[in-house]
Amino acid sequence: MTMKNIYTIIASLALVSTSFAGNPVRSGSAGASELLINPWARTASWAEGNTANVMGLESLYGNIAGLAFTKGLQAGFANSQWLVGSGIKMNAAAFATPTGNDGVLGIHITSMNYGDIDVTTTELPEGGAGTYRPTSSIIGLGYAKKFTQSIFGGVNIKLYSSSISNLTATGVCFDAGVQYVTGKDRDFKFGITLRNIGPSFDYGGDGMAIVLPVPSGSHTSTFDSRSQNFELPTQLAIGASKRIDLNSKNRLNIAGNFISNSFKKDQLTGALEFDHNDVFQVRFGYALFDNRYDGMATEAFSGPAAGFSVNSPTGNGGQLQINYSYRLTNSAFAGAHTLGVILIL
Repeated sequence: MTMKNIYTIIASLALVSTSFAGNPVRSGSAGASELLINPWARTASWAEGNTANVMGLESLYGNIAGLAFTKGLQAGFANSQWLVGSGIKMNAAAFATPTGNDGVLGIHITSMNYGDIDVTTTELPEGGAGTYRPTSSIIGLGYAKKFTQSIFGGVNIKLYSSSISNLTATGVCFDAGVQYVTGKDRDFKFGITLRNIGPSFDYGGDGMAIVLPVPSGSHTSTFDSRSQNFELPTQLAIGASKRIDLNSKNRLNIAGNFISNSFKKDQLTGALEFDHNDVFQVRFGYALFDNRYDGMATEAFSGPAAGFSVNSPTGNGGQLQINYSYRLTNSAFAGAHTLGVILIL
């Protein structure tokens, strides 16, 4: 792929943002909202602000192009206590490895458990007919490549599945992203990614069946009701970051990001990371949403996010990363805690 092709891709993704501009009127009308949740601790503390400088297996969510910076085998796991008080738990696991020719392959899976919910009927509106457990999962395969010393790009294909009692929905979508590195010391980065592009789909299963009496007789018959298709929550994110070397052991990373949402308000994020000798990092991010439509910050996660990482050498150039993040919520819930580990060999 030539430089001209790469620049064409960047320009095309930027132009797409005009088609997927934030539309608060359509808020809540998309499905598969789990695709918008960052399951990884290290990057969650950036408050979605690291489109330009995310690297390694966590790029499988943030910007698939960053996967191309993976130098060795990486394996990671993260657990989130999502919207504390709701009982929702989220787990994520991923694996990434170089494949030669400056390419990197990544595999990832995310699952959400919503806990037990009481079954209600017209006869038992308060429950008592048992419980059911909704679940959702995302399985993905990503590939990224270093095209030049400055340009990195990738594609991520994802399978989404959701189960609610006796109903299921399954669909496929993909992400595409590019990162550009420049500056005398390669200290400035630009990133752009388009996420969750795919066809609409719907729920199906035995739960769509309705038993109704036949008007002309004394018996009943089973009818299948129709399910409306739902669209995916497409996003376009554009970001930039700058590394500032304070001395030989300490540096700052500053990042800014804009996300254009097709089914909710647009988002602006600023973030800062302090890094000590690649052993300890602390991060802070802040997200703002476009409130010109109603003057309200209706997003649960508008506001601050923070976190830290401790990186321990494992020998032979390897590293064990322990990462934690906390995202504040503007709601009745007590935020979201994410704890994860990444092993680099």
